[in-house]
Parts: sequence; structure tokens; C-alpha cells
Amino acid sequence: MADAGAPHTQDDRDGGGGVRTALSGLTTRGRSFLAAGVAAAVCAYVLGQSELLRVGLLLAALPLVCATVLYRTRYRVAGSRRLSPARVPAGSEARVHLRMDNVSRLPTGLLMLQDRVPYVLGPRPRFVLDRVEPGGRREVSYRVRSDLRGRYPLGPLQLRLTDPFGMCELTRSFSAYDTLTVVPRVEPLAPVRLSGEAKGYGDGRQRSLALAGEDDVIPRGYRYGDDLRRVHWRSTARYGELMVRREEQPQRARCTVLLDTRAIAFRGAGPDSAFEWAVSGAASVLVHMLERGFSVRLLTDTGSSVPGEGGDGFAGSGQESADAAGLMMDTLAVIDHSDGAGLSRAYDVLRGGNEGLLVAFLGDLDEQQAALAARMRQRSGGAVAFVLDSAAWTREPTDVPGPGGGGGAGQRLRMLREAGWTVVPVPRGAALDEVWRQADRTRTGVAAGLATSGAGGPAGGTAGGAGFGEARV
Repeated sequence: MADAGAPHTQDDRDGGGGVRTALSGLTTRGRSFLAAGVAAAVCAYVLGQSELLRVGLLLAALPLVCATVLYRTRYRVAGSRRLSPARVPAGSEARVHLRMDNVSRLPTGLLMLQDRVPYVLGPRPRFVLDRVEPGGRREVSYRVRSDLRGRYPLGPLQLRLTDPFGMCELTRSFSAYDTLTVVPRVEPLAPVRLSGEAKGYGDGRQRSLALAGEDDVIPRGYRYGDDLRRVHWRSTARYGELMVRREEQPQRARCTVLLDTRAIAFRGAGPDSAFEWAVSGAASVLVHMLERGFSVRLLTDTGSSVPGEGGDGFAGSGQESADAAGLMMDTLAVIDHSDGAGLSRAYDVLRGGNEGLLVAFLGDLDEQQAALAARMRQRSGGAVAFVLDSAAWTREPTDVPGPGGGGGAGQRLRMLREAGWTVVPVPRGAALDEVWRQADRTRTGVAAGLATSGAGGPAGGTAGGAGFGEARV
């Protein structure tokens, strides 16, 4: 609930402050009436016209009376705001619903409602609300849209009170505000086969146990429906009841999405820049992997992992997966360039253990960072790198070289390929789904070439040891 009366400020407690506040709200019409009344009164005094003096006093008194009455009028109204939805992709619209309730026993006068919104969301919405009866309500709505991701405050809500003659306007503000989160655009991706950790049965390094209860240990008691071929006869004889071996569940595949945020690796700004493409690509891959049952985490060049409050930092399943997706989208909504110069912190995180499938969105790489990225491949079951040449993204379309970049960039891409990465150069304005399919075609072509020559290597689907294979993503 909010009181639209005079705010309790230090200036408003004394009479002089109240007068100044009331007079500051005079409109052009009110100031004109006041000036005309004063001028008429002066002329009447000079000319000795008493009738003109009465007219001048009436003209001057009308705006002053309106300002005094409006200033002392206290409307008790409650305001609320609802966002639909509160999290919206860049380029999409959200609707803001405003509701005003008159909780006093007196009707309100004419109310002008204005909500404060950032410039990037559009012009400030203004509404005129007619007389609101006691206990009545009014509802209005407006739309906001932003092509730039981020978090934008909406509010506080402002009420402009006016008298019936339009002589005075006073502004009253609510204190509450809401936040609209604009997340990166997420594009649907086609299911393809990339080298990664397989989901299946066996003695893989990251299998999970059956979640049948706390008594689910090796061995456990027979339950109705258990396969008799799993009966553990030695334990049965020991405990005097039918015991079965513990059931193994399909191992949950892992995927790490690495986003390069170094300021020196990207040029340009705006919705069509290389960095924004990389952020949108990372968001799309994260959502795509979560939808296909992967344990996913977001990793940046600074070494920060989301989600990652303890544990291994990977999102779980079910509701935990949905919460992790929201957390990662909120993180990507406000992510910005880092001041780091290299990928060493991310490498330190990745070398801590097997990470399954690694999908990286990289900017410009020098020779040292390319060698560091090449070593990241050793700790993953499969690795796909989308490399953006930011210089090509800042040139005119007619000046952009072909995929693969110049000599230096091409040499660094070869370093990644020789280390086992599936490398896809991203040209300016490329569609994410197309380069995603291109990664699958590139991997298939490399695997076919290795099979034909009889050679093995890290680029094949068997790299990484037991428990790895091809996972359909």
C-alpha cells in the first residue's frame, strides 16, 4: 500500500517548504492566471479601478486555492506491478501490468500515472485515470522490448495529481520497483552426434547408483519385480533371505560449455557483435544439452563455474536442472568482458578431472592461448570449438576473408585440430544451427578419414579411455 499524499520530508514539515512545494506544481495555465491576476491588481491600483482589482484578485486567488487544496488532499491508493514474463529473450516483448486500488473512503480526482523505465526499453508509459470510486481499482498495461541483454529496473511508479481546473499538478512516487531480466537469444539446435561421454551401462567412471532408498546397498533384499538372474546367492545364504545385486543406472553424460569473455579477444559491440553471438551460442548449447539429459555447467575464462557452489559444479536432473538453467541464463544476461589475458584459469579447472564433452566459444587466440586450449582437449571425451575472428566481424561484408581466417589464425586453428578439437570457424552473421551441423559434419569427416587410414587419435570417438563414446546431442 502506498500513500499518494505529501511525502514526509524535512522541507514539507515547515510552512515555507509546503508553500514552495505547492507553488512549484503550478501548471502553465496556473502561472498564467496568477500573472494575469497580479498584473490586473497593479493596473487597478494605478488606475484606481476597484472592479478591475476584484477581477485581478479572483484570477490570482484561483490557482493559489487550487494548489493549496491539491497539496492538502491525501489519496490513499495502493499500486502493484506484474511482469509477464519476468525473464525474456533479447528481441522479445514483455508486458507490464499496473494495478491501482483506491483504499480510502473518498473518490480520487483525475490521476496521471507514469512508470519509469530505462531508455533502452522504450519511452516512458503514461496513462490518465479518471475518477476512481472508493474501493475501486484500475488496471492498465504496456509493453517493453530490448535487443540488449541485461537486467533493467522498472519503477518507481509515479502519480501526478491535478485539480479539475488544471491549475496545479503534484507528483507522488511509490518506492517499490521490479527487475526485468533480458537473457540471450536461444536458438533451437538439431540433434547431432558429437564425441562425448556415452550414456549406457557398464563400469564407466561416472556412473550413478540406483536411487531406490537408503537401504539400496550391495547387496540388497529382493523386491517384487527384480530379475532372478541378479540374485546374489552368497549373500542369500549369509543373511537367510533372498538378496540381489545392486542395480546400476545409466551414467549421466557431462558437458562443459566454455565461454571466452576476454576483452582483448573480441572487438566491436552491440547486438550483432561477435561477443554477443558467442554469448547467445553458449546459451543455446546449454539449453540444448540440458534438454537431452546432460549434466551441464557454464565455465568462463576467469575460471568461474555456474552452477558451482561446491561439488563438481554440474547441474543435476529434474527440478535442479531447471533451476540451474535459470541461474545460467541469469548469469549470461549480465556477463561482460573480463580483464584477463589468457585461458589459464579455465585450464586449471578443466584439468582437475574428466569433463565429458567440451564445447567452447573462443575469440581471437594468440599462439600461447591456442597451445593452452589444445591441452584442454586431453581432459575431455570430445571437444568442439567455435572460433570467432572478431576482426572479420568488424569489417564490411565485402572485405571478410573466407573461413579459416588469415595465415596466423589458420595456423592456430590447425593447432587445435591436431590436438583433437573439432574446430569450426564462425563467419560474420553465421546461423548457429548451421555451424552446429557443420561441427557434426567436420567430426564425421575426420572420423571417416582416420578409419580409412587405420589411424587412431584423440579426434576419434574413443578418446579418453573407458566410459567414452558417442553421445547424441
